[in-house]
Amino acid sequence: MRFSFLRLSIWFYMALFFAYLLGPLVIMSVTAFNSPSFPRMTPWECLTFEWFSALFQDERILNGIKNSIIVGFGTVILSVSMGLAGALMLTQIWPKLRATYYTIIIAPILIPGVVLGISTLVFWDRINRLLGLGADSFLSNGLFLTIIGQSTFIASYCMLVLVARLQRYDIGLTEAALDLGATHAQAFRKILLPFMRPAIASAAVLAFLASFENYNTTTFTFGAYPTLTIELAQKVRYGITPAISALAFIIVVLTVLAALANEANIRRKELAAAANATTVATVSGGIRLPRFLSGNPAAIILVLCAVAVITVAGTAATYSPAQCISDIREQKRIETEKRIQELRREREEREQSKPETTEPAIDPSTTPQSNNSGFGGVFAPDALGIGDDGATAPIEQPEESSGFGGVFDPGNLTTAPETPPADTENTSGFGSVFNPETLGGTSD
Repeated sequence: MRFSFLRLSIWFYMALFFAYLLGPLVIMSVTAFNSPSFPRMTPWECLTFEWFSALFQDERILNGIKNSIIVGFGTVILSVSMGLAGALMLTQIWPKLRATYYTIIIAPILIPGVVLGISTLVFWDRINRLLGLGADSFLSNGLFLTIIGQSTFIASYCMLVLVARLQRYDIGLTEAALDLGATHAQAFRKILLPFMRPAIASAAVLAFLASFENYNTTTFTFGAYPTLTIELAQKVRYGITPAISALAFIIVVLTVLAALANEANIRRKELAAAANATTVATVSGGIRLPRFLSGNPAAIILVLCAVAVITVAGTAATYSPAQCISDIREQKRIETEKRIQELRREREEREQSKPETTEPAIDPSTTPQSNNSGFGGVFAPDALGIGDDGATAPIEQPEESSGFGGVFDPGNLTTAPETPPADTENTSGFGSVFNPETLGGTSD
């Protein structure tokens, strides 16, 4: 019982792990065959292959794929060469310096890609200026800068793969070849290189994939040669279509086919070593399979996948989803009209359910206008002194209450009599200093 529970737990964990790992890829692949213009898996509408056609008609995507392939091959050549040189150096350097050398070689992996991209751009721009080259020289070319920038850290990954293989190499084979008269170049080409070939192939695949999906470093160095990741990032800003899902589906299929082909090749070699004289294998049920399929599940799955791809391609050439899409649009139109009618009905029901209240009519001419604006009626319509007939009404002088002794009274501007009253008292508080007679003038 305990053993069964443990086994079920392991299978449950594996199912969750692969669902988490492969679930997004499966969902994106399915959206490539759904007809809506926005990538979605549900609700399913119509099976269509038009997004693959839209993908192959997108010049920007095709140009990005071409640039990515060029950059990828350049990065593979440079990164594998530097990685192999670094691995050989690591195994032959003085043992006390290996730790320091290893740290220096691995350091680019720990540096952010943004820093590598900016430093690559600035460094080669300075070199270009020191050499007196123009802005259109090869040192300023986007492909050159992108390959150099990506190789600075991808070479470290390649070195790790090659070092793991090189640690199992018997140095005595090279020494024996040298003792027999071979040169160092011949010993490397005929003994060490064949031994390192599987690791070199693995490092090349790793370098190409790392270059193909790189964005952080490439975004500073691509110049006039945007790669696929740059084009996809720019498209996401303005909205994506299922054509991106079609591209993802193609990449997933190619990756699966390549992995199956590699596994089938490895299994074929193992079977060939185990049975040299067997040409045709017999399986249960009397079915005879070719030798490369017998006992090789990867090869069988590869053949089935190839047949499925050919079948889908043939179906896409003859299948037309026009009628299905037309029916879906008509159904959406009917559902929209029903929804509009329901909303109108609900609004009418709400209006009918409201209680009817009769309110007396209000005559605005008889309703006093209350002033609660806080500005003391300064904005009232009658404050301008204009009556209903357009005539200007007399303005009543307000009672003086400003606290300035009537100095701002408009009547002060009128001409005073020639002889001031004798009984005018001086109550200004300044004596007679402001009295006109104090100026010494006498009246004629």
